[in-house]
Amino acid sequence: MDARSNRPTLDSVRHLPVGEVIALPAEHLALLQADAREAVEAAKRLQDWIEAAVALRYEQRAIGARAAAGKDTGTVRFQDGAVEVAVELPKRVEWDGRCLAALAEQIRAGGEDPSEYLEVSFKVPERAYVAWPERIRKAFEPARTVRTGRQTFRLTLKAGGT
Repeated sequence: MDARSNRPTLDSVRHLPVGEVIALPAEHLALLQADAREAVEAAKRLQDWIEAAVALRYEQRAIGARAAAGKDTGTVRFQDGAVEVAVELPKRVEWDGRCLAALAEQIRAGGEDPSEYLEVSFKVPERAYVAWPERIRKAFEPARTVRTGRQTFRLTLKAGGT
């Protein structure tokens, strides 16, 4: 409990059964939620700081190890005392859709099947979909599935709350 406000702290609430947490006053839940968010953000800032220090320490060695292995991307490993350091530099490839469409037409014109070389995907931006006339939306409805994400709750104390 926090002696100043007579409410549980994050540390004490972790040991409470969920039934007791549910029974807490809404003001306490809102404050606990804010405290938890703040703790997560502080931990994330600390993690970012440590990750930046690690990157500064090992970046040049990783570049050297990657060059020695003849790799531009991927994972390299090296030792620093008793620690094995694995450094991954992922490859992120992007393709120009218009150029690929033109190539698909050239392949088709040459008598071959473009699907042997290309994967084609279709997407509809949700903003565009909701702006379409109803008759067009109805035509697309059988191809549309809506799933939900994780539900979140944000409690905000009004002025004068505990």
